[in-house]
Amino acid sequence: MFSGSASAANWSIHYPRPINESDMRHDYPLTLLKLALSKTGVRYTLTPSERILLQGKSIRQLKENREINILWVMTDVQREKELLPIRIPIHKGLIGWRVFLINQNFADRFDGISDFQSLTKLTPLQGAEWPDTKILQSNGFNVHTVTDFPEAFTRLVLNQGDFFPRAVSEVLGELNAKSIDPDIVLEENLVIHYPTAMYYFVNRSNPTMARLIETGLRRALEDGSFDNIFVSHHREALLKVDIANRKIFQLENPLLPPGTPVDDEALWFDPEKHAPEANKD
Repeated sequence: MFSGSASAANWSIHYPRPINESDMRHDYPLTLLKLALSKTGVRYTLTPSERILLQGKSIRQLKENREINILWVMTDVQREKELLPIRIPIHKGLIGWRVFLINQNFADRFDGISDFQSLTKLTPLQGAEWPDTKILQSNGFNVHTVTDFPEAFTRLVLNQGDFFPRAVSEVLGELNAKSIDPDIVLEENLVIHYPTAMYYFVNRSNPTMARLIETGLRRALEDGSFDNIFVSHHREALLKVDIANRKIFQLENPLLPPGTPVDDEALWFDPEKHAPEANKD
């Protein structure tokens, strides 16, 4: 799968520094990456970039082979052209299951929404450079774009958008962040879903690192340790969100690259098969 010299090397791996130390969204990708590397037996150091890198800047820096040599973001056709994807969805596609953060003072806007047309009359907030923005727009939403993650929360508090769609895999950490405004709460009844994946990406000139990480991820899938980390990390969020008791709206994803392994059921979250009650200790 990879050369002996690659496994003997001491890999220096640099990833984008998060916005702040309380940003918990990096915890799971880093834990899974460490697991994958441990499965290969390589020696490595894992270090954040010296400065904070927002998503758009991270992608540009990785493309130019500057500051970082790995990141994890949602895939789309353009990103797979510019970067080298490791096509194993690290959140098992849970990144495409989206619940809504809303301003509790305007929660009545969501009362009685039972059809998709009614939902599209509300305005979602999303990052200008996020693939989700184009996905929502292509499905009929009038998206209010923001420059970065904190601005979306500010706009929500100021009533400059109706909801902030957040991945089930991320929303709990965001709700528990000390910096979040107390008026921001989880909407209780709705969820949207579109097929998508968050991958690890490396520079296109670094296929050896890509093969190394893919080897480790596949070994973790085979021995069950990947799923153990997935369940332990996401169980609390799945219990809180309770997808089975929400109205699900299915969206199309025109940005889904043709190489996405959609037919490999072992790689994807299924709410019917992965109910958290089935994973109780």
